[in-house]
Amino acid sequence: MEWYRNLSHNKLIGSIPSSIANLTNLQDVDFSWNELSGSLPKELTNLSNLFSFNVSHNHLQGELPVGGFFNTISPSSVSGNPLLCGSVVNHSCPSVHPKPIVLNPNSSYSSSGSSFQNHHHKIMLSISVLIAIGAAIFIVIGVVVVTVLNIHVRSSMPLSATPFIFSGGEDYSGSPGNDPNHGKLVMFNGDAEFADGAHNLLNKDSEIGRGGFGVVYCTVLRDGHCVAIKKLTLSTLTKSQEDFEREVKMLGKIKHKNIVALEGYYWTQSLQLLIYEYLARGSLQKLLHDDDSSKKILSWRKRFKIILGIARGLAYLHQMELIHYNLKSTNVFIDCSDEAKIGDFGLVRLLPMLDPCVLSSKIQSALGYMAPEFACRTVKITEKCDIYSFGILILEVVTGKRPVEYMEDDVVVLCDKVRSALDDGKVEQCVDENLKGNFATEEAVPVIKLGLVCASQVPSKRPDMAEVINILELIQCPSEEQEQEQEEEEIQ
Repeated sequence: MEWYRNLSHNKLIGSIPSSIANLTNLQDVDFSWNELSGSLPKELTNLSNLFSFNVSHNHLQGELPVGGFFNTISPSSVSGNPLLCGSVVNHSCPSVHPKPIVLNPNSSYSSSGSSFQNHHHKIMLSISVLIAIGAAIFIVIGVVVVTVLNIHVRSSMPLSATPFIFSGGEDYSGSPGNDPNHGKLVMFNGDAEFADGAHNLLNKDSEIGRGGFGVVYCTVLRDGHCVAIKKLTLSTLTKSQEDFEREVKMLGKIKHKNIVALEGYYWTQSLQLLIYEYLARGSLQKLLHDDDSSKKILSWRKRFKIILGIARGLAYLHQMELIHYNLKSTNVFIDCSDEAKIGDFGLVRLLPMLDPCVLSSKIQSALGYMAPEFACRTVKITEKCDIYSFGILILEVVTGKRPVEYMEDDVVVLCDKVRSALDDGKVEQCVDENLKGNFATEEAVPVIKLGLVCASQVPSKRPDMAEVINILELIQCPSEEQEQEQEEEEIQ
């Protein structure tokens, strides 16, 4: 049950009772423009479903609660309360200092004992200095000992623990497929080895991408088959070899035309590689945003196909009980048939030792795609966070704009900009100007609205992916759908 309380402009007086924290279903509260005083109860941080709490223009004072919803509360929601303090209102709270000790000047020892007190103070100061110097020396000795031990351990490690030997940057010294001491190379569809040119396997010249979890390289197998290799940069946090291989083999069984295929892996204790199918056209981000005047503009029909393809791939992952967590345009790839393929799925399952805060920074490193529930520890992360990212992707594909763009004196949030333009009836401002009116308005408007609904701040208001696919198939014009089928038949 959703709770909403709008008590603004009611001339309310007194303080906000702490018992309001017992209304656990409370979501939206508006106490603005009243005469409320006192401090905000710290118990309010226990309201896990709270999404809006407006107490602007009252007489509240003291420190803002810390934790829960209040970690992300908007400054406008607490404005007009000059005596409030905290980081949100950019007003530091006065610190409480202990009262100074004042000696009674009339005491019997105040004069005669002053020299003794000064002497005692100097002794205490000398002891403190000696303790500080001793602690510093101990720390330095500890650092030196640890460094020497690390050098000794590394020099005594067997060659099998360092499968790749680099020189002059990142030059690969041999093929892991040819030397069993180099680790375990497994391909899911038959045997394969890296070609003779495998010295370029992890060379910077063959690097094609970087992400929160690792660096991606392109190489060629001995049979001439191109693959993309992802080197996991968080190898110290991966599971044991047995658990790692079990998870990777499970991910290798995921087969769908809208998902990048995982073709194999390579394992040592200090290095793990994931081997994917290679898509020469690159990522959706590259097609939409690269400054290349010679590139071919994506037509509205192709954009619609890409959106529908992403939706189908994401729905399949959710059907397999996999949350992507990191859906963004750099993790969506386009093949030669303009079919979208989702990559970088399931990586969280390989890194179970990550702290939640580190995990959020790694998987949601791209600004603008992160669902708001990532900022609230009390809200469970579900498939709905993927649907939020998908909604942002819809708007990115339709407009050709990045989710967040920095101007000279302003920051433009794509979701807000599109919503405002649509409310004003300016549909042409919501569609990529490169299309120059060559789009179906009867499709564009409902697709944009779908993107905004998927990117709702409230997870329960976002549709699931099965509903999204049904909506997209209903939006697609029958005549356009027939033209698309004819184009696919001609290609085949």
